Amino acid sequence: MKNLLIKNVRIVDAQTDFFGQLIVKDGLFYEIRQNDAQHAGDYTVIDGAGHVLMPAFTDLHAHFREPGFTYKEDIESGSRAAVRGGYTTVVLMANTNPVCSSMDIVNQVVHRAKEIGLVDVFQVVSITDGMKGESISHLKRIGDTVKFVSDDGKGVMDDRLMEETLVMSKDKGFVVISHAEDGRYSASDMRLAENSMTRRDIEACVKTGGRLHLAHVSAKEAMEMIIEAKDRGARISCEVTPHHIYATDEIVYRVNPPLRKPDDTTSLINAIVNGYVDAIATDHAPHTEADKAGGAPGISGIETAFQLCLTKLVKESCAISLNKLSELMSYNPSRIAGVNKGLIKQGYEADFVIVDENISAKINVAEFESKGKNSPFDGACVFGLILMTVKKGNVVYKKKGMI
Repeated sequence: MKNLLIKNVRIVDAQTDFFGQLIVKDGLFYEIRQNDAQHAGDYTVIDGAGHVLMPAFTDLHAHFREPGFTYKEDIESGSRAAVRGGYTTVVLMANTNPVCSSMDIVNQVVHRAKEIGLVDVFQVVSITDGMKGESISHLKRIGDTVKFVSDDGKGVMDDRLMEETLVMSKDKGFVVISHAEDGRYSASDMRLAENSMTRRDIEACVKTGGRLHLAHVSAKEAMEMIIEAKDRGARISCEVTPHHIYATDEIVYRVNPPLRKPDDTTSLINAIVNGYVDAIATDHAPHTEADKAGGAPGISGIETAFQLCLTKLVKESCAISLNKLSELMSYNPSRIAGVNKGLIKQGYEADFVIVDENISAKINVAEFESKGKNSPFDGACVFGLILMTVKKGNVVYKKKGMI
């Protein structure tokens, strides 16, 4: 682990924005100062060349497909994709094969991620055993390293099981991630499916006092329910995805929940501006070309998330500042995940990115590190480029010829 001196950079996080330099020692931020400071010692020097240094991103919602679907993605390819996109922490959903309903699979995934060493991984355990919607008895046997449970990919249809899981969340300390989709309406009305289940899960959270996180909120009515519940003091948090912010249903591309109307996108952005959205999470869902042609929903999004959000929220609409974007992509999700990351501050883990926020270029899915090239944004002209990603003082990604 090297000691680093990063100089000549604009340092931006959720709380600060200034031109300066910083020192990393033993994998932690040690000192952050104005750029004219002199330092004695043995450092590897990185010249930021006037670019922006931000905390690395934390993704509360991704699919790396291992075990069972490694032809779509595996932990190594997903990790490479993550660091190329500026992420050093990822929360992986449980809809693998077999479904992650045991500590054996949790430990297998985490061990593999540590072997690769590019990102920190938190493996989600399914709410219902095998995601069959019938039993939650396996949750009594999970260890305290499990921070999230979810049946992401389908809603938990049994009201009683959802309430019992939320009650258990208070004792075991995990967060219940809701995939708000009422299966009774999925075939006919995906808006009603999301809104119906959002209402049910919020009411269950308020009733039980459990800890609820609502994933990939996309419908304006669902966001309105979340805003009303937060104003009442409900113990909930929520995320939105880059694709639901950046695009509308004018783009024909299958994702679950679907791309929505312009009014929905405006509602999500307004909720971001007004502080009701806690995090931006990618819902990175890589597929093969054949699976996508067969109707598989999802976007391979972890490598384009920062670019889409920077372009839509900061550059084009001027809706938020770079500080606010850092809060949504780094600080808040790190806090929800309980990791010592997300700020450029002494004592925090030295996970950071150096970015060129002003460069404009076309997305090229052929350059993706992910096995999944499935993105409707291929060829889109966006701002921003990840030049370098650093995890605990170690460079885990570097754009060739750029810094």
